[in-house]
Amino acid sequence: MVALDFSVLNVALPVLGPDLGLGEAGLQWAVTAFALPTGSFLLLFGRLGDQLGRRRTFLTGLALFTGASVLATLAPNAPLFLAGRALQGLGAAALVPTGMALITTSFAEGPKRTKALSINGSLMALGFTVGMVVGGVLTDTLGWRSTMALLGVGGVAVLLVAPRTLTESRGERTRLDIPGALAVTGGLLGVVYGLSTAAEEGFTRPDVLTALLLGLALLATFIRIEARTQDPLLPLWMLRRPTVAFGNLGGLVTVSMMTAAVFLLTLYLQDTLGVSPLVSGLVFGVQGLASIGGGALAPRIASRIGAPRTLALGLVGQGVLTAALLGIGMDSGLWLVVVALSAASALHLVAVVSYGVTATSGLADADQGRATSLVTSAMQLGIAMGIPLLSAVAVSWSGALRNGGTAADEAALGGIKLGLGIDAVVVTAIGILIAFALRARRTDRH
Repeated sequence: MVALDFSVLNVALPVLGPDLGLGEAGLQWAVTAFALPTGSFLLLFGRLGDQLGRRRTFLTGLALFTGASVLATLAPNAPLFLAGRALQGLGAAALVPTGMALITTSFAEGPKRTKALSINGSLMALGFTVGMVVGGVLTDTLGWRSTMALLGVGGVAVLLVAPRTLTESRGERTRLDIPGALAVTGGLLGVVYGLSTAAEEGFTRPDVLTALLLGLALLATFIRIEARTQDPLLPLWMLRRPTVAFGNLGGLVTVSMMTAAVFLLTLYLQDTLGVSPLVSGLVFGVQGLASIGGGALAPRIASRIGAPRTLALGLVGQGVLTAALLGIGMDSGLWLVVVALSAASALHLVAVVSYGVTATSGLADADQGRATSLVTSAMQLGIAMGIPLLSAVAVSWSGALRNGGTAADEAALGGIKLGLGIDAVVVTAIGILIAFALRARRTDRH
């Protein structure tokens, strides 16, 4: 449901804006209002789940998410709609880390946990892909409000079942690290806001730069607080574990670079090749199905070679196939996009599943809330980082090419190719780094 929420509203934005009186500049807040609290409160809610009970925190977040979906559905004006979106994001911030911690504590480390996390990853890929398709169908037939109503109905369905199927689990109860919680929440808020806004407005706007600098300063302060406090929100020993550090680095890179590649290829398909939104949707639908296949394949690979090596394999494969996309041209490239992007997405899901397994391995159940909060934070930051960074590169290079006399269409293609090239280099390099850094660790074999 959370993955669905990230994509289901996108195609409805042109209809939603005039209905609620949101101008073009304000439309991004329909997305950002959800993304900000989701990315910013993950660590805090993960720790609260450890202390208060993961089942309790999960159900509370689910109730908030469901109620907020109803508010967003019925909102008569923009302020109430955006409030509903923000509350949805807050509920999702409680749902995601505690839901993942319930998975990792319900299944012992090894093949069963790997399989459970692969199902989780596949459902996330399916939710995001289905959201893009269902969002368009619902908006055309029932109006944009039906996209939010769908989330409310789904929330009610889960609320009816979850209390009877989930068992409570919690970590050791300690004093909550309030200064650390404030610093990391404020830091993530600044970074996520800055990167999300930069995707639409660029990095030169004063509020974007201020948010990024303030966010980074607060995250540095958070590290200093955690080094000194007796009961830290995130113990630094956890970050010093190679599996935790490199696992989350792999997750951050694979998510950020895949979202950026999809964004750049959307521009290529619609602006350079001139294909219809329907054809673009079908291309990304095939990509989504391939992702699900990759998620199903990941446990088998991990059981044979270990999660760290599977993570490295997924990253390098994603990078090589992204490099293959450099063969796109002005008049042809649709089928190359279909084949290479789908195969890259399958290996992307292999990396996503194995990074979750790697980053949570070898840790006690009491620490799973913190560990899964890190895993989901890496994913959220990846979603926020990739598009603004590589789109800025693509726009700058295409501008330079136009200034040098290159035709506008060819200059735009040149910018897209440079972005894809950097994407491929980064993913491949990090995959090789992880292969060497974790070469002796096979975390899910006994």
